[in-house]
Amino acid sequence: MTYKAVFLDIDGTILKSDHTYSGKTKEAILKLQEQNIEVFLATGRPIHEIKVLAKELNIDSFIGYNGAHAIYNNETIVDEPMQEEDVKEMVKIAKEHKHEITMYTNGKNYFTHLDSPISQQFSEIFQMYQNVEYTPKITGQILGMTVMNLKPEHATLYQLHSNIRLSQVNVNGVKHAYDIIRTNVNKGEAIKKVLERLDIPKDATIAFGDGMNDKEMLQSVGEGIAMGNANPELFQYAKRKTTTVDEDGIFNGLKELDVI
Repeated sequence: MTYKAVFLDIDGTILKSDHTYSGKTKEAILKLQEQNIEVFLATGRPIHEIKVLAKELNIDSFIGYNGAHAIYNNETIVDEPMQEEDVKEMVKIAKEHKHEITMYTNGKNYFTHLDSPISQQFSEIFQMYQNVEYTPKITGQILGMTVMNLKPEHATLYQLHSNIRLSQVNVNGVKHAYDIIRTNVNKGEAIKKVLERLDIPKDATIAFGDGMNDKEMLQSVGEGIAMGNANPELFQYAKRKTTTVDEDGIFNGLKELDVI
């Protein structure tokens, strides 16, 4: 098989728990690029907060905000803000139940409790710097959202309708945090639109991920590969399993497919 595109999650896939990546991971990405294989960062993170990593890896195509915004060589392919009514209702629920929310626009991170220990820890772990206090004025610009201080039994509070599901954040040091995922706006749906734009068949694509926000992504490519450190529930949606991020999972997975 001749592969034409590879989609890489960041946290737990490229980046280890100490925010570093291995030399083997960078080598694997370089080998893909030498073969003119398109490489995308596909993450729940906001795109404006991953530019340093992207520059280090020489990557300029992205799927961010869990699929709500996608860019290919400076061309916007996907731009899907959340429904204003949903955002307002979730902020209301969070206030009533003492949860905290981080919301992402194309440029800023808005916190309902900017200076709280939970928000500060979350910002530090995900290396987020464009942080400001939430204001209702930007409700119509929200591309993604993470609810924090949320116990599992309260997750259903945010499932306002059938188009919303919650995905627990699969990162060391982060507890009781859930990404809001839309069934029609996610990494998998974004990949479908990217492949249509680039005229690349599904069978010619690979994706690596470790969290439940990668479920649709792994199902939308020819070779969906779960990292060895993935959420155990993710393995059923992957075609293959590789080694952990600490054991050069991307490199080994591509090696097994004879891509590098």
